[in-house]
Amino acid sequence: MANVLVFAETRGGELRKVALEAVTAACALAAQSGGGSVHVVLAGAAGIGAKAEALAQHGADSVLLLEHAGFTQYNPEALAATLAQRLSGGPYGFALFSATAQGRDLSPRVAAKLGTGLIPDLTGFRVEGGAVVGEHPQNNGKVVATLSLSGAPAIIQVRPAAFQPTLNAKPTVTEAITSATEPSASRVKVVELKQGSGDKIDLNDAPVIVAGGRGLKAAENFKLCEDLAEAFGNAAVGATRAVTDEGWRPHTDQIGQTGRNVSPNLYIAVGISGAIQHLAGMRTSKTIVAINKDKDAPIFKIADYGIVGDVFEVMPALTAAVKAAKAQG
Repeated sequence: MANVLVFAETRGGELRKVALEAVTAACALAAQSGGGSVHVVLAGAAGIGAKAEALAQHGADSVLLLEHAGFTQYNPEALAATLAQRLSGGPYGFALFSATAQGRDLSPRVAAKLGTGLIPDLTGFRVEGGAVVGEHPQNNGKVVATLSLSGAPAIIQVRPAAFQPTLNAKPTVTEAITSATEPSASRVKVVELKQGSGDKIDLNDAPVIVAGGRGLKAAENFKLCEDLAEAFGNAAVGATRAVTDEGWRPHTDQIGQTGRNVSPNLYIAVGISGAIQHLAGMRTSKTIVAINKDKDAPIFKIADYGIVGDVFEVMPALTAAVKAAKAQG
């Protein structure tokens, strides 16, 4: 039996979807290790405690509430010190983070303070003989490495969308804790967070992604992707590196080896040939639909469904079909 400490990621005072995914993954990890408890650290400004209920609904046994004005923005130094102190003072077998920009920054800081191991970006795991054995995509996703980490606490990152949030309501204890260091004294300060338009869904939070490539021919033709995303209502628009390098889309939309790693429920690749660098960032998507006029495009090798045709004809028809289906309920 080993307890799991989870870092719940927030943005703008709201829980991110990856936080609920992390709690779900932690519940599975605790169960596999013999029935330990899941303790979730929730940090933010005053009032962030209102989000504890959502964590309880997804399986948290306790929420460790860290409320301080110094946590209004991400505070890596104070958080790393606090998490390391908690892990070294409690019976924890594992610490779990999301493999997001924030999680990739924070988890190695904690591991370094504790002198323990870390395995990154897992799409699955199991516990064997007290060690966590994880599945880690590498070599542009062509190979899934099996990594084993023993010792406690084992620090792991889970890839966004690799675990879908699952309701698992529990009676949860909320405990106020204090920071191991004075948050306002941190040398590293996040002074501003710049985001796109307020109605834009983050790629890591979107259950559906409509991604475009050079097959769209011009920046203005990305409206085809935007229209389809709007028809779904819960979709984000992504792009290939070639597109962002051309300036057609912002680099925050880039998916691939040098961009974002995503695993949505549905990934629609529009005019994307399927270069290995792009596949590395999206091949773990649950269902992949490819639209391309080249029947030999590499994207079709990993697609669950393929449409060979002109994107300028297929996309309007597909958008109309989605709208019609949603109108029928």
